[in-house]
Amino acid sequence: MSTTYQLDTATSRANPTPQPMRRLTVPSIAQRKKNGETENPIVMLTAYTARQAQLLDQHCDMLLVGDSLGQVIYGLSSTIPVTLEMMANHGAAVVRGSYHAVVVVDMPFGSYEGSPEKAFESASWLMKQSGAAAVKLEGGVAMAETVRFLSARGIPVMGHVGLTPQAVNALGGYGARGRSEAEARKIIEDASALEDAGAFAIVLEGVVEPIAIEVTREIGCPIIGIGASPCCDGQVLVTEDMLGMFDRVPRFVKRYGDMGAMITEAAQTYAEEVRERSFPGADQLYQPKPD
Repeated sequence: MSTTYQLDTATSRANPTPQPMRRLTVPSIAQRKKNGETENPIVMLTAYTARQAQLLDQHCDMLLVGDSLGQVIYGLSSTIPVTLEMMANHGAAVVRGSYHAVVVVDMPFGSYEGSPEKAFESASWLMKQSGAAAVKLEGGVAMAETVRFLSARGIPVMGHVGLTPQAVNALGGYGARGRSEAEARKIIEDASALEDAGAFAIVLEGVVEPIAIEVTREIGCPIIGIGASPCCDGQVLVTEDMLGMFDRVPRFVKRYGDMGAMITEAAQTYAEEVRERSFPGADQLYQPKPD
């Protein structure tokens, strides 16, 4: 029996509620891929709040507390300014709001690149503060030593290769990767290095499909695609993107809803009713008790 937290609508407080299922584990995710194939694709979405986690949890195998919260939640221009404290706070909220999915938290830019020891200090603090099951970091061959160092010390690591948003300044933008032979070869080498170092899964972002297929076939751990290929062992999207919360729709995103329009319409209706004094109505008011 594991525990999640349900919001008490009367008090807006989170109360623990037992759930009749056990939380998935990092080994159970890694073992989805057997003999190079994943019969049951891995479902992963981003989550940043307890309530969002509650709504997504039963449908997902993994919830990613991505550093994309820099843009999605805080309105930053990139993920670069995101801090460990931001990731820890949002990670803890997602853990409290979930009971089924494996919660993975991104390590923000500057918190792990300096040395394996620095990465361990950051990752261990992040896991203690959030309660997450694993961390994710960007980089391939250059980060293999760090992944090996963390994995050997009990910290499960998800890798991230291809388009790596934290390196946007070095990459010169968010364009797809793997179009040149040299770039394609590097993506394959990066994924192989992470697998050898002990990564339990790897996010493969923004690469041309033939390379995504090749990586998925050649690498033994699960490959989670985003803008890659349906042949990957699983998929991940930023939840706000697929719910239609932003006007811009990246090429690799499919909109499964139009929550942005729904919120705008609801706010417009509320504003109209306030201005015409039709809200609050009788159903929303308190009256004196009769004598």
